[in-house]
Amino acid sequence: MDAWISAFPWKRFFHLTLLLVQLSFPSVAASCRILRCNSEFVAATLDLGSSAGALGDGGTAGGSAGGAPLSREAVNAGYCRALRSYGMCTKKMARACRGDLAYHSAVQGIEDLLIQHRCPRAGPTAQPRPLPQGTLSGDCLYLKDQMAKLDQVAEVLHCGVFGDPHIRTFYNEFQTCSVPGAWPLVDNQYLYVQATSSPMRGGAFATALTKVTIIFKNWRQCVDQQLYQAELDNVPPAFADGSVSSGERHGHHSLLVRTQSPGLHAEIRATHIGTVLVVRQVGHSLSLSLRAPRSIVQAFGPEQDLQLCVWGCPPSQRLDTLRPPHVAAPPPLPAHAHCGSLLPARDIYYRACVFDVVTTGDLNVSAASVAALQDARALIADAKTLHLLPVASAQTGLALVNPAVLLLLLSLLGAASTS
Repeated sequence: MDAWISAFPWKRFFHLTLLLVQLSFPSVAASCRILRCNSEFVAATLDLGSSAGALGDGGTAGGSAGGAPLSREAVNAGYCRALRSYGMCTKKMARACRGDLAYHSAVQGIEDLLIQHRCPRAGPTAQPRPLPQGTLSGDCLYLKDQMAKLDQVAEVLHCGVFGDPHIRTFYNEFQTCSVPGAWPLVDNQYLYVQATSSPMRGGAFATALTKVTIIFKNWRQCVDQQLYQAELDNVPPAFADGSVSSGERHGHHSLLVRTQSPGLHAEIRATHIGTVLVVRQVGHSLSLSLRAPRSIVQAFGPEQDLQLCVWGCPPSQRLDTLRPPHVAAPPPLPAHAHCGSLLPARDIYYRACVFDVVTTGDLNVSAASVAALQDARALIADAKTLHLLPVASAQTGLALVNPAVLLLLLSLLGAASTS
Protein backbone atom coordinates (compact mmCIF):
# COMPACT_ATOMS: atom_id res chain seq x y z
CA MET A 1 0.00 0.00 0.00
CA ASP A 2 2.86 2.41 0.86
CA ALA A 3 4.39 1.86 -2.57
CA TRP A 4 1.03 2.56 -4.23
CA ILE A 5 0.58 5.80 -2.31
CA SER A 6 4.10 6.98 -3.00
CA ALA A 7 3.47 6.61 -6.72
CA PHE A 8 0.94 9.44 -6.58
CA PRO A 9 2.42 12.85 -5.69
CA TRP A 10 -1.02 14.24 -4.85
CA LYS A 11 -1.48 11.94 -1.83
CA ARG A 12 -1.01 14.92 0.47
CA PHE A 13 -4.17 16.44 -0.99
CA PHE A 14 -6.33 13.61 0.34
CA HIS A 15 -8.67 16.08 2.06
CA LEU A 16 -9.51 17.55 -1.35
CA THR A 17 -10.21 14.05 -2.66
CA LEU A 18 -12.69 13.45 0.13
CA LEU A 19 -14.36 16.81 -0.46
CA LEU A 20 -15.00 16.34 -4.18
CA VAL A 21 -16.03 12.71 -3.79
CA GLN A 22 -18.57 13.77 -1.19
CA LEU A 23 -19.88 16.61 -3.34
CA SER A 24 -20.40 14.23 -6.25
CA PHE A 25 -23.04 12.26 -4.33
CA PRO A 26 -26.59 13.45 -5.09
CA SER A 27 -27.77 12.87 -1.53
CA VAL A 28 -28.28 16.31 -0.02
CA ALA A 29 -31.68 17.54 1.03
CA ALA A 30 -33.98 18.90 -1.65
CA SER A 31 -34.19 22.32 0.04
CA CYS A 32 -30.41 22.69 -0.09
CA ARG A 33 -29.42 23.00 -3.73
CA ILE A 34 -25.67 22.69 -3.22
CA LEU A 35 -25.66 20.27 -6.16
CA ARG A 36 -26.55 23.16 -8.42
CA CYS A 37 -23.39 24.97 -7.32
CA ASN A 38 -21.42 21.79 -7.70
CA SER A 39 -22.75 21.17 -11.23
CA GLU A 40 -21.96 24.74 -12.29
CA PHE A 41 -18.41 24.38 -10.97
CA VAL A 42 -17.92 21.09 -12.85
CA ALA A 43 -19.32 22.59 -16.05
CA ALA A 44 -17.11 25.68 -15.75
CA THR A 45 -13.96 23.57 -15.45
CA LEU A 46 -14.63 20.77 -17.94
CA ASP A 47 -12.48 22.41 -20.63
CA LEU A 48 -9.65 22.78 -18.13
CA GLY A 49 -9.80 19.20 -16.86
CA SER A 50 -7.37 17.53 -19.26
CA SER A 51 -4.91 20.39 -19.25
CA ALA A 52 -4.04 20.67 -15.60
CA GLY A 53 -2.83 17.11 -15.33
CA ALA A 54 -0.26 17.64 -18.09
CA LEU A 55 1.28 20.82 -16.76
CA GLY A 56 4.10 19.03 -15.08
CA ASP A 57 5.41 17.82 -18.41
CA GLY A 58 6.05 21.10 -20.09
CA GLY A 59 4.26 24.14 -18.73
CA THR A 60 1.51 24.18 -21.37
CA ALA A 61 -1.28 21.79 -22.11
CA GLY A 62 -4.24 21.12 -24.32
CA GLY A 63 -7.80 21.41 -23.21
CA SER A 64 -9.17 24.62 -24.64
CA ALA A 65 -12.29 24.50 -26.75
CA GLY A 66 -10.32 25.10 -29.92
CA GLY A 67 -7.58 22.63 -29.12
CA ALA A 68 -4.86 25.31 -28.69
CA PRO A 69 -2.43 24.79 -25.81
CA LEU A 70 -3.28 26.46 -22.51
CA SER A 71 -0.55 27.94 -20.39
CA ARG A 72 -0.36 27.17 -16.71
CA GLU A 73 -1.38 30.77 -15.99
CA ALA A 74 -4.45 30.47 -18.23
CA VAL A 75 -5.54 27.25 -16.53
CA ASN A 76 -5.10 28.79 -13.10
CA ALA A 77 -7.03 31.90 -14.13
CA GLY A 78 -9.84 29.66 -15.34
CA TYR A 79 -9.97 27.85 -12.01
CA CYS A 80 -10.00 31.16 -10.17
CA ARG A 81 -12.99 32.35 -12.18
CA ALA A 82 -14.79 29.07 -11.52
CA LEU A 83 -13.98 29.17 -7.80
CA ARG A 84 -15.27 32.74 -7.43
CA SER A 85 -18.50 31.69 -9.15
CA TYR A 86 -18.67 28.64 -6.90
CA GLY A 87 -18.30 30.85 -3.85
CA MET A 88 -21.02 33.25 -4.99
CA CYS A 89 -23.35 30.31 -5.57
CA THR A 90 -22.79 28.89 -2.09
CA LYS A 91 -23.51 32.29 -0.53
CA LYS A 92 -26.93 32.28 -2.18
CA MET A 93 -27.58 28.87 -0.62
CA ALA A 94 -26.48 29.84 2.89
CA ARG A 95 -29.92 29.96 4.50
CA ALA A 96 -31.36 26.83 2.86
CA CYS A 97 -28.17 24.83 3.46
CA ARG A 98 -27.56 25.77 7.09
CA GLY A 99 -26.37 22.69 8.92
CA ASP A 100 -25.81 20.64 5.75
CA LEU A 101 -22.44 18.86 5.90
CA ALA A 102 -21.88 18.87 2.14
CA TYR A 103 -22.58 22.61 1.99
CA HIS A 104 -20.18 23.51 4.80
CA SER A 105 -17.52 21.21 3.32
CA ALA A 106 -17.92 23.01 0.01
CA VAL A 107 -17.53 26.43 1.61
CA GLN A 108 -14.35 25.37 3.40
CA GLY A 109 -13.04 23.62 0.31
CA ILE A 110 -13.54 26.74 -1.81
CA GLU A 111 -11.54 28.79 0.68
CA ASP A 112 -8.72 26.26 0.62
CA LEU A 113 -8.65 26.15 -3.18
CA LEU A 114 -8.69 29.94 -3.50
CA ILE A 115 -5.60 30.07 -1.31
CA GLN A 116 -3.95 27.11 -3.08
CA HIS A 117 -4.38 28.70 -6.50
CA ARG A 118 -3.49 32.20 -5.20
CA CYS A 119 -6.78 33.57 -6.48
CA PRO A 120 -7.73 37.19 -5.71
CA ARG A 121 -11.04 37.41 -3.86
CA ALA A 122 -12.36 39.96 -6.33
CA GLY A 123 -12.25 39.40 -10.05
CA PRO A 124 -14.12 37.99 -13.05
CA THR A 125 -16.33 34.96 -12.66
CA ALA A 126 -16.95 32.02 -14.97
CA GLN A 127 -19.51 32.46 -17.70
CA PRO A 128 -22.32 29.88 -17.75
CA ARG A 129 -21.42 26.95 -19.97
CA PRO A 130 -23.69 27.12 -23.05
CA LEU A 131 -25.81 24.14 -23.91
CA PRO A 132 -24.75 22.35 -27.11
CA GLN A 133 -26.12 24.14 -30.16
CA GLY A 134 -26.01 23.59 -33.88
CA THR A 135 -26.25 19.81 -33.79
CA LEU A 136 -29.27 19.80 -36.08
CA SER A 137 -29.29 20.25 -39.81
CA GLY A 138 -31.98 22.13 -41.69
CA ASP A 139 -33.64 18.79 -42.39
CA CYS A 140 -33.95 18.03 -38.65
CA LEU A 141 -31.34 15.29 -38.87
CA TYR A 142 -28.47 15.03 -36.46
CA LEU A 143 -25.64 16.50 -38.53
CA LYS A 144 -23.72 14.11 -40.77
CA ASP A 145 -20.40 14.94 -39.15
CA GLN A 146 -21.96 14.26 -35.78
CA MET A 147 -23.52 11.04 -37.06
CA ALA A 148 -20.10 9.94 -38.27
CA LYS A 149 -18.82 10.37 -34.74
CA LEU A 150 -21.38 7.87 -33.52
CA ASP A 151 -18.95 5.21 -34.68
CA GLN A 152 -16.47 6.56 -32.17
CA VAL A 153 -16.99 5.04 -28.75
CA ALA A 154 -16.30 8.30 -26.94
CA GLU A 155 -19.17 10.06 -28.72
CA VAL A 156 -22.08 7.69 -28.14
CA LEU A 157 -23.37 6.72 -24.71
CA HIS A 158 -25.63 3.94 -23.50
CA CYS A 159 -27.88 3.59 -20.46
CA GLY A 160 -29.82 0.48 -19.47
CA VAL A 161 -32.35 -0.03 -16.67
CA PHE A 162 -33.78 -3.47 -15.95
CA GLY A 163 -34.61 -6.01 -13.27
CA ASP A 164 -34.77 -5.07 -9.58
CA PRO A 165 -33.91 -2.39 -10.90
CA HIS A 166 -30.31 -2.40 -12.08
CA ILE A 167 -28.83 0.64 -13.79
CA ARG A 168 -25.95 0.83 -16.22
CA THR A 169 -25.28 4.56 -16.45
CA PHE A 170 -24.06 6.50 -19.46
CA TYR A 171 -20.59 6.39 -17.88
CA ASN A 172 -20.53 2.60 -17.42
CA GLU A 173 -21.20 2.57 -13.73
CA PHE A 174 -23.37 -0.32 -12.58
CA GLN A 175 -25.71 -0.03 -9.62
CA THR A 176 -28.59 -1.93 -8.07
CA CYS A 177 -31.06 0.49 -6.56
CA SER A 178 -33.90 0.53 -4.10
CA VAL A 179 -35.86 3.35 -5.70
CA PRO A 180 -39.61 2.81 -5.26
CA GLY A 181 -41.79 5.40 -6.95
CA ALA A 182 -41.05 7.63 -9.94
CA TRP A 183 -37.48 8.76 -10.69
CA PRO A 184 -36.01 10.71 -13.62
CA LEU A 185 -33.57 8.72 -15.73
CA VAL A 186 -32.83 11.46 -18.26
CA ASP A 187 -33.70 15.16 -18.10
CA ASN A 188 -32.06 17.41 -20.64
CA GLN A 189 -32.79 20.05 -23.25
CA TYR A 190 -34.33 17.54 -25.67
CA LEU A 191 -35.63 14.61 -23.68
CA TYR A 192 -37.21 13.60 -20.39
CA VAL A 193 -37.41 9.95 -19.33
CA GLN A 194 -38.97 8.81 -16.08
CA ALA A 195 -39.22 5.30 -14.63
CA THR A 196 -41.61 4.10 -11.94
CA SER A 197 -40.61 1.19 -9.75
CA SER A 198 -43.06 -0.89 -7.69
CA PRO A 199 -42.91 -4.03 -5.51
CA MET A 200 -42.86 -7.21 -7.56
CA ARG A 201 -45.49 -9.86 -7.30
CA GLY A 202 -44.22 -12.79 -5.27
CA GLY A 203 -41.12 -10.97 -4.03
CA ALA A 204 -41.41 -9.43 -0.57
CA PHE A 205 -38.35 -7.23 -0.95
CA ALA A 206 -37.99 -6.96 -4.75
CA THR A 207 -39.03 -4.05 -6.94
CA ALA A 208 -39.22 -3.73 -10.70
CA LEU A 209 -40.00 -1.16 -13.37
CA THR A 210 -43.75 -0.95 -13.90
CA LYS A 211 -44.03 2.27 -15.91
CA VAL A 212 -41.84 4.23 -18.33
CA THR A 213 -42.67 7.78 -19.41
CA ILE A 214 -40.79 9.45 -22.26
CA ILE A 215 -41.29 13.08 -23.28
CA PHE A 216 -39.66 14.45 -26.41
CA LYS A 217 -39.51 18.18 -25.86
CA ASN A 218 -40.59 20.71 -28.43
CA TRP A 219 -37.57 21.61 -30.53
CA ARG A 220 -37.64 24.39 -33.10
CA GLN A 221 -39.33 23.35 -36.32
CA CYS A 222 -38.35 19.69 -35.95
CA VAL A 223 -40.77 18.23 -33.45
CA ASP A 224 -43.65 19.27 -31.23
CA GLN A 225 -43.74 17.88 -27.72
CA GLN A 226 -44.60 14.19 -27.89
CA LEU A 227 -45.43 11.73 -25.11
CA TYR A 228 -44.83 7.99 -24.94
CA GLN A 229 -45.99 5.90 -21.99
CA ALA A 230 -45.59 2.19 -21.32
CA GLU A 231 -46.98 0.27 -18.37
CA LEU A 232 -46.78 -3.30 -17.24
CA ASP A 233 -48.76 -5.47 -19.68
CA ASN A 234 -49.13 -2.53 -22.04
CA VAL A 235 -46.12 -1.50 -24.13
CA PRO A 236 -47.88 0.29 -26.98
CA PRO A 237 -46.36 0.52 -30.47
CA ALA A 238 -47.44 4.16 -30.66
CA PHE A 239 -47.28 7.49 -28.87
CA ALA A 240 -49.94 8.50 -26.35
CA ASP A 241 -51.95 10.25 -29.09
CA GLY A 242 -52.06 7.06 -31.16
CA SER A 243 -49.57 8.18 -33.80
CA VAL A 244 -46.50 6.17 -34.77
CA SER A 245 -44.53 9.11 -36.17
CA SER A 246 -44.12 12.82 -35.65
CA GLY A 247 -42.25 15.79 -37.03
CA GLU A 248 -42.48 15.11 -40.76
CA ARG A 249 -40.07 17.21 -42.82
CA HIS A 250 -38.70 16.68 -46.32
CA GLY A 251 -40.03 13.14 -46.53
CA HIS A 252 -38.82 11.80 -43.20
CA HIS A 253 -40.03 11.86 -39.58
CA SER A 254 -38.06 13.11 -36.60
CA LEU A 255 -39.82 10.58 -34.34
CA LEU A 256 -40.77 7.05 -35.28
CA VAL A 257 -42.10 4.12 -33.23
CA ARG A 258 -41.85 0.53 -34.38
CA THR A 259 -42.23 -2.85 -32.68
CA GLN A 260 -41.09 -6.45 -32.97
CA SER A 261 -43.73 -7.72 -30.54
CA PRO A 262 -46.86 -5.55 -30.09
CA GLY A 263 -47.69 -4.99 -26.45
CA LEU A 264 -44.28 -6.18 -25.26
CA HIS A 265 -41.72 -4.16 -27.21
CA ALA A 266 -41.30 -0.69 -28.69
CA GLU A 267 -38.33 1.01 -30.33
CA ILE A 268 -38.42 4.78 -30.66
CA ARG A 269 -36.02 6.55 -33.00
CA ALA A 270 -35.47 10.28 -32.64
CA THR A 271 -33.46 11.17 -35.72
CA HIS A 272 -33.25 14.88 -34.87
CA ILE A 273 -31.13 14.03 -31.83
CA GLY A 274 -29.53 10.78 -33.05
CA THR A 275 -31.17 8.85 -30.22
CA VAL A 276 -32.70 5.37 -29.92
CA LEU A 277 -34.81 4.11 -27.02
CA VAL A 278 -36.01 0.53 -26.53
CA VAL A 279 -38.78 -0.32 -24.07
CA ARG A 280 -39.71 -3.93 -23.52
CA GLN A 281 -41.56 -6.13 -21.05
CA VAL A 282 -39.91 -9.30 -19.83
CA GLY A 283 -41.95 -11.33 -17.37
CA HIS A 284 -43.46 -9.01 -14.78
CA SER A 285 -41.14 -6.05 -15.31
CA LEU A 286 -40.23 -3.44 -17.90
CA SER A 287 -36.78 -2.50 -19.11
CA LEU A 288 -35.34 0.49 -20.93
CA SER A 289 -32.25 0.80 -23.11
CA LEU A 290 -31.13 4.12 -24.53
CA ARG A 291 -28.38 5.25 -26.89
CA ALA A 292 -27.61 8.92 -27.48
CA PRO A 293 -24.72 11.16 -28.58
CA ARG A 294 -22.66 12.62 -25.77
CA SER A 295 -23.61 16.18 -26.74
CA ILE A 296 -27.30 15.31 -26.32
CA VAL A 297 -26.78 13.53 -22.99
CA GLN A 298 -24.83 16.48 -21.60
CA ALA A 299 -27.28 19.16 -22.76
CA PHE A 300 -28.71 19.91 -19.33
CA GLY A 301 -28.49 22.73 -16.83
CA PRO A 302 -27.44 22.68 -13.16
CA GLU A 303 -31.04 22.52 -11.98
CA GLN A 304 -31.41 19.12 -13.69
CA ASP A 305 -29.12 17.42 -11.20
CA LEU A 306 -31.12 14.23 -10.55
CA GLN A 307 -30.75 11.84 -13.48
CA LEU A 308 -30.22 8.18 -12.71
CA CYS A 309 -28.72 7.49 -16.15
CA VAL A 310 -26.15 10.23 -15.57
CA TRP A 311 -25.33 10.20 -11.86
CA GLY A 312 -26.75 6.85 -10.79
CA CYS A 313 -29.15 6.51 -7.90
CA PRO A 314 -28.58 8.35 -4.58
CA PRO A 315 -26.06 6.57 -2.32
CA SER A 316 -28.71 5.93 0.31
CA GLN A 317 -30.73 3.98 -2.28
CA ARG A 318 -27.91 1.76 -3.55
CA LEU A 319 -27.78 -1.96 -2.81
CA ASP A 320 -24.82 -4.33 -2.88
CA THR A 321 -25.34 -6.42 -6.00
CA LEU A 322 -22.95 -9.06 -4.68
CA ARG A 323 -24.95 -9.44 -1.45
CA PRO A 324 -28.72 -9.20 -1.91
CA PRO A 325 -30.62 -7.67 1.03
CA HIS A 326 -32.31 -9.94 3.56
CA VAL A 327 -30.20 -12.89 2.44
CA ALA A 328 -27.98 -14.03 5.29
CA ALA A 329 -26.36 -16.97 3.50
CA PRO A 330 -24.51 -16.93 0.16
CA PRO A 331 -26.78 -17.26 -2.90
CA PRO A 332 -27.86 -20.86 -3.49
CA LEU A 333 -26.02 -22.79 -6.16
CA PRO A 334 -29.10 -23.13 -8.42
CA ALA A 335 -29.10 -19.36 -8.92
CA HIS A 336 -25.44 -19.35 -10.01
CA ALA A 337 -25.87 -22.41 -12.20
CA HIS A 338 -29.06 -21.15 -13.82
CA CYS A 339 -27.69 -17.66 -14.55
CA GLY A 340 -24.35 -19.09 -15.64
CA SER A 341 -26.05 -21.24 -18.24
CA LEU A 342 -27.77 -18.18 -19.72
CA LEU A 343 -24.99 -15.63 -19.23
CA PRO A 344 -21.59 -17.36 -19.47
CA ALA A 345 -19.62 -14.13 -19.00
CA ARG A 346 -19.34 -13.34 -15.28
CA ASP A 347 -20.22 -9.71 -15.90
CA ILE A 348 -22.75 -7.27 -14.46
CA TYR A 349 -25.63 -8.96 -16.27
CA TYR A 350 -24.75 -12.29 -14.67
CA ARG A 351 -24.52 -10.61 -11.25
CA ALA A 352 -27.86 -8.89 -11.80
CA CYS A 353 -29.39 -12.22 -12.76
CA VAL A 354 -28.15 -13.92 -9.59
CA PHE A 355 -29.34 -10.98 -7.47
CA ASP A 356 -32.85 -11.08 -8.94
CA VAL A 357 -33.20 -14.86 -8.68
CA VAL A 358 -32.05 -14.90 -5.07
CA THR A 359 -34.20 -11.93 -4.10
CA THR A 360 -37.39 -13.24 -5.69
CA GLY A 361 -36.85 -16.99 -5.56
CA ASP A 362 -38.08 -17.11 -9.16
CA LEU A 363 -35.80 -18.48 -11.88
CA ASN A 364 -37.91 -16.81 -14.56
CA VAL A 365 -36.73 -13.31 -13.59
CA SER A 366 -33.39 -14.15 -15.19
CA ALA A 367 -34.94 -13.29 -18.54
CA ALA A 368 -34.69 -9.57 -17.70
CA SER A 369 -30.89 -9.71 -17.53
CA VAL A 370 -30.68 -11.73 -20.74
CA ALA A 371 -32.88 -9.23 -22.60
CA ALA A 372 -30.93 -6.28 -21.19
CA LEU A 373 -27.69 -7.78 -22.49
CA GLN A 374 -29.23 -8.31 -25.93
CA ASP A 375 -30.41 -4.69 -26.08
CA ALA A 376 -27.02 -3.45 -24.92
CA ARG A 377 -25.31 -5.53 -27.61
CA ALA A 378 -27.49 -3.87 -30.24
CA LEU A 379 -26.92 -0.34 -28.95
CA ILE A 380 -23.30 -0.27 -27.76
CA ALA A 381 -20.88 0.50 -30.58
CA ASP A 382 -17.75 -0.94 -28.98
CA ALA A 383 -18.12 -4.65 -28.23
CA LYS A 384 -15.15 -4.43 -25.85
CA THR A 385 -17.20 -2.38 -23.39
CA LEU A 386 -20.28 -4.61 -23.51
CA HIS A 387 -19.36 -6.97 -20.69
CA LEU A 388 -18.63 -4.77 -17.69
CA LEU A 389 -17.01 -6.64 -14.84
CA PRO A 390 -18.44 -6.07 -11.35
CA VAL A 391 -15.10 -4.75 -10.11
CA ALA A 392 -15.24 -2.04 -12.77
CA SER A 393 -18.79 -1.09 -11.92
CA ALA A 394 -20.01 1.27 -9.22
CA GLN A 395 -19.73 -1.05 -6.26
CA THR A 396 -17.26 0.60 -3.92
CA GLY A 397 -14.87 3.46 -3.41
CA LEU A 398 -14.11 5.97 -6.11
CA ALA A 399 -16.13 4.00 -8.67
CA LEU A 400 -19.15 5.74 -7.15
CA VAL A 401 -17.96 9.08 -8.43
CA ASN A 402 -19.29 10.34 -11.75
CA PRO A 403 -16.41 10.27 -14.26
CA ALA A 404 -16.80 13.95 -15.14
CA VAL A 405 -16.32 14.84 -11.49
CA LEU A 406 -13.47 12.37 -11.13
CA LEU A 407 -11.74 13.91 -14.16
CA LEU A 408 -12.11 17.32 -12.57
CA LEU A 409 -10.78 15.98 -9.28
CA LEU A 410 -7.69 14.46 -10.85
CA SER A 411 -6.96 17.59 -12.86
CA LEU A 412 -7.22 19.75 -9.75
CA LEU A 413 -4.88 17.44 -7.90
CA GLY A 414 -2.51 17.43 -10.86
CA ALA A 415 -2.39 21.22 -10.84
CA ALA A 416 -1.88 21.27 -7.09
CA SER A 417 0.97 18.77 -7.23
CA THR A 418 2.90 20.95 -9.69
CA SER A 419 2.43 24.19 -7.76
